[in-house]
Amino acid sequence: MPQIVSIHSYRGGTGKSNSTANLAVTIARQGHRVAIIDTDIQSPGVHVLFGFDEERMERTLNDFLWGRCAITNAAYDVTSVLNNQGTDRSQIYLVPSSVKLNDISRILRERFDVKLLLEGFKDLIKTLDLDYLFVDTHPGLNQETLISLTTSNIVLFVLRPDQQDFQGTAVSVDVARKLRVPKLLLMINKALTEYNFNDLRQQVEQTYEIPVAGIIPESKDMLRLASRGIFCLNYPNHPISQAVGNVAKHILG
Repeated sequence: MPQIVSIHSYRGGTGKSNSTANLAVTIARQGHRVAIIDTDIQSPGVHVLFGFDEERMERTLNDFLWGRCAITNAAYDVTSVLNNQGTDRSQIYLVPSSVKLNDISRILRERFDVKLLLEGFKDLIKTLDLDYLFVDTHPGLNQETLISLTTSNIVLFVLRPDQQDFQGTAVSVDVARKLRVPKLLLMINKALTEYNFNDLRQQVEQTYEIPVAGIIPESKDMLRLASRGIFCLNYPNHPISQAVGNVAKHILG
């Protein structure tokens, strides 16, 4: 059964989009058909990790929401990023959001039909024969995010070891529980290597009563890459890539 996986954080700057891209690629490499849809329409960013710029994006999620095209026309086959690191079934698609100022302004001004977005999810899964659809959500809690959470089989909350993140994530987790999301997971990102990860995991799991699928260490290598590619493909044996692999195992169940 296809799975919709929403990657969410209460605050910006948690590394949510990077996490989405790396998880999607990690799972695709294991022989799955995967797509990413960037619903962070106000501040899109996943496309950068796949080497896309404004000129390459002929169609975007915005075009679909405004009735200009089918959502599959805005889905780009980016399997080539795997560089043959997968199986014959491995496939990954990306539905980016527009980075044009006028398009972002229009979304903020006019909003869009959230029900149409959900229909888009279904069309992508059916037409592209997906195993996993990753939804990169907008930080915080707005109508679009709530709808995305409602339709998700899995929600992965990304947070930093920071008190503001802890408090905000508690709100998000409470909302997801009320929406009866089947599976909730946590991923702690940008954890200093000087921390005791076992103690941190225990503390967070006791606080939220949700499994911590992985703890991603802070790394100069991630900063050095500066979103010029998918980290797990550039550093396959790195501790970050290993930690992302552990999170992927929880998603795969």
